[in-house]
Amino acid sequence: MMKITRLFDFPYYQLAKNNIPNCLVTKYDGVWIPTSTQEYLDKANAISRALLRLGIEKNDKIALISSNNRTEWNIMDIGVLQVGAQTVPIYPTIASEDYEYILNHSESKLCFVSDQVVYDKLIAVNQNIPLLMDIYSFNDIEGCKNWKELLQLGDDNSNQDLVEERKNNVKAEELATIIYTSGTTGKPKGVMLSHNNIVSNVLDSASRIPFEEGTSVALSFLPVCHIFERIILYIYQYYSVSIYFAESIEKLSDNIKEVKPTVFTVVPRLLEKVYDKIIAKGEDLTGIKKKLFFWAVELGLKYEPYGANGWWYETQLKLARKLIFSKWKEGLGGNLKVMVSGSAALQQRLARIFTAADMPVMEGYGLTETSPVISVNDMRNGLFRIGTVGKVITNVEVKIANDGEILCKGPNVMMGYYKGETLTNEVIKDGYFHTGDIGEIDADGFLRITDRKKEMFKTSGGKYIAPQIIENAMKQSLFIEQIMVIGDGEKMPAAFIQPSFDFIREWAKRKNYNIGSTNQELIANQQVIDRIEKEVEKYNDKFGSWEKIKRFELTPEVWSIEGGHLTPTMKLKRKIVREIYKHLYQKIYS
Repeated sequence: MMKITRLFDFPYYQLAKNNIPNCLVTKYDGVWIPTSTQEYLDKANAISRALLRLGIEKNDKIALISSNNRTEWNIMDIGVLQVGAQTVPIYPTIASEDYEYILNHSESKLCFVSDQVVYDKLIAVNQNIPLLMDIYSFNDIEGCKNWKELLQLGDDNSNQDLVEERKNNVKAEELATIIYTSGTTGKPKGVMLSHNNIVSNVLDSASRIPFEEGTSVALSFLPVCHIFERIILYIYQYYSVSIYFAESIEKLSDNIKEVKPTVFTVVPRLLEKVYDKIIAKGEDLTGIKKKLFFWAVELGLKYEPYGANGWWYETQLKLARKLIFSKWKEGLGGNLKVMVSGSAALQQRLARIFTAADMPVMEGYGLTETSPVISVNDMRNGLFRIGTVGKVITNVEVKIANDGEILCKGPNVMMGYYKGETLTNEVIKDGYFHTGDIGEIDADGFLRITDRKKEMFKTSGGKYIAPQIIENAMKQSLFIEQIMVIGDGEKMPAAFIQPSFDFIREWAKRKNYNIGSTNQELIANQQVIDRIEKEVEKYNDKFGSWEKIKRFELTPEVWSIEGGHLTPTMKLKRKIVREIYKHLYQKIYS
């Protein structure tokens, strides 16, 4: 069997084993349109031939900005990489100025956009990007060249021999892609990943995900510009999994019902939303149905893998799965075998309840700089432990520094930051990448993340506070949608809280409380404030006296990427949130 050493080898490997009809499937005008493995490669080669005709040289950069995952993205990825050029995927949701910065910093020659919204954002700054030769679009956009023009330009295959020559000259250790991390602070950094960084990571983590080759079906919706979803797409190609691309997050539940996937990746925020929706439905039930529903939930929240709770628990679980959880599973298409979670800490209750419901969530850990997988749980062979991010994958080494920081060494560690030697030397020392995360490895080799080193702070009393741990505990409350713990250098920790507006309105309706119609009235309502205080006190119980949230203020805005509160991967932009709510900060501490 052929050896995979470069990213474009994956589809050729798939073709040699299984030319699957539904290799990549995207919905256009309400119809799912499949692309077979053969067609995928035919189009990628047409793109390669066209790029050569446009004068694209080895090591030229080509940017991709897409609002949704789609077949075209993957065809472009292979087409670009085959000619020895590199892809620069860009988050669609970032500001125009960030587009400008990344396209200039990477010196991208061409940019491919998905739709009108992205195109307009790019056009707004286009005159400040001197090296950008052209823009092509996947959708039909007036006044913009369409990517199909390249398929036509590459239709004549008389220069395929030149494509083969370029392809054969691409070495595994050469640069494949530059991924600009959204960064919770400062300018985005361009992470340089080689073919070998990503290929090794695909092959070293592939064995942790349970796939039936050629029969598994995936739904892809996390942004492919992020290395987490991208590596998963290569793993799918490696295992000949059919990949369906969701239309959008809004249409996700419809798409899940249509596609009936066996696997998809999630971020914890999304699972929280699914769980909250299920619970809200349960609240609407009455009588015995409601009692049964919450009995199953209580049971699920106590779940431990491998029958650790004993035979009586397992017997009850069988019944709960039959009566209640089977309906949850049906709501997620009915065929789900596994969900892989990454990019932020997963609350243990979510891992427990979904695994109890027979839709196991396997949490993994990694960073863009590590291509990304460092460790991941696996239901099989005893490799699953709730509250951990699993065991470190093959060929990757992890050690814990004296201050608790997780250090990583292996073929997955990035080449460095693009045009950022000083930054690179700050994080890669003696071959070890310094992750900025604090963690520990237990006696059985499971890795546990305890906090972000950068985010820990000290109160004026000299006590360390790990905000993420407190935030994750508090977010288990149905009343709290988002929370940020503050108090660096202050005498006590406090918090800004974005209430769960929809849930609180439902709750108020049930209680016949009048909490007003606007978010502003809701957060000023004493009954709401008292109820949230009760929740905060409940979760405070888990923490030492110095860690307890002593005061909080509610915010009327929904924290969002667009509002600047969150990065595109839904992490808190702490500095910015603190700036937005400095009046509340003063109110708490003055």
